[in-house]
Amino acid sequence: MSRFTGSTWKQSRRLSYSVSETGKELNKRPYAPGQHGQKRKKISEYGTQLQEKQRVRFTYGVNEKQFRKTFNEAKKMQGKQGENFLFLLESRLDNLVYRAGYARTRQQARQLVNHGHILLDGQKATIPSIRVRVGQVISIKEKSKGLQIIKDALEAVVSRQEYINFNDDLATATFTRLPERNEILPEIKENLIVELYNK
Repeated sequence: MSRFTGSTWKQSRRLSYSVSETGKELNKRPYAPGQHGQKRKKISEYGTQLQEKQRVRFTYGVNEKQFRKTFNEAKKMQGKQGENFLFLLESRLDNLVYRAGYARTRQQARQLVNHGHILLDGQKATIPSIRVRVGQVISIKEKSKGLQIIKDALEAVVSRQEYINFNDDLATATFTRLPERNEILPEIKENLIVELYNK
């Protein structure tokens, strides 16, 4: 299955979950899109697990193959598989570009990486799925610092996650540590995803 390129607002309404983590999508019409969106349907156990998986998948904007590969990597790590899985997704380069405030959405962050505007430890990084290690520094290419979308995004930042140390003078972001579970996607029940894949 290829990456979803349709309306994220429709997806948020269908999943009853804000994919952008802002809650804007559900403010006006907090029900599924379409003619029968307001009719409640009972969801099976499998449907609940699948919905939880789709919530995470669309939040991070990864395709099914990448999602499953990351899940299998988490299985080999020590600790809780579900939490490790979320930590691996959170340490993707495109996600940390978004978390640092260089972009307003993860899609925009992925585009900045793809177009070569992002540096990782001073080297150009063009693969959004790169796993950023603790201590690595993310920055903007010198020629790209004047881009209006980056300026607008940085000006719109209200706060950042505690595991990202942002240097305002240099406009660099350091990934200082792995996130704690309560810092990311508090509404997600990752155990349902584990149950789904471990059937």
